[in-house]
Amino acid sequence: MTGQQTPKYYFPHKMGRIILLAMEEVLGHTGVNAALNVANLPNIINNYPPNDMDLGFAFDEISGILAALEKLYGTRGGRGLALRTGRACFKYGLREFGPMLGSTDLAFRLLPTNAKINTGAELLSNFLNEYTDQRGKVSEDADHFMWEIERCPVCWGRQTDSPVCHLTIGILQESLYWVSAGKFYNVEETHCIANGDPSCLIVVDKTPLE
Repeated sequence: MTGQQTPKYYFPHKMGRIILLAMEEVLGHTGVNAALNVANLPNIINNYPPNDMDLGFAFDEISGILAALEKLYGTRGGRGLALRTGRACFKYGLREFGPMLGSTDLAFRLLPTNAKINTGAELLSNFLNEYTDQRGKVSEDADHFMWEIERCPVCWGRQTDSPVCHLTIGILQESLYWVSAGKFYNVEETHCIANGDPSCLIVVDKTPLE
């Protein structure tokens, strides 16, 4: 009897391309090539995914590239670079997907800040559920917005002793800065599948930092 195979899940090519372009902005072309080599993905060097929505950029490729950053730069350095890459991802993602999400519409921009944050998170979560193999949901309580990711590409297949979804945190940090017209919010991953938790949970304080 053979063992059960791990299922393959994917992001669209376009999203994989955005991650690599954002990483190139942070690391430079040579740095990205080094990470791809360490991740055993030399086929992607100078051959980024096409700019289309076909599902073809595997979760294990995404998590493998981020794990490679930690191997190259140490745990702290690699996670810091993943955070910066996430922030750069938002810029590229807004340009590519903002009109599809409705986040650039005037009606959205005129909402109160907390309503924009909640609506924007719902729009993004629903978009990812529809167009990718990621699965998640958004909720809130009196003091926090919470994004629970039940099938996470960022930590896919990893086993670590602390949360590792820094790319996602970076994307959320930059989106909050954009939505709030320049305010900073505390964003913390409190649970992570890579730590053995059933899902990844990222918590955002509703009150911005001073």
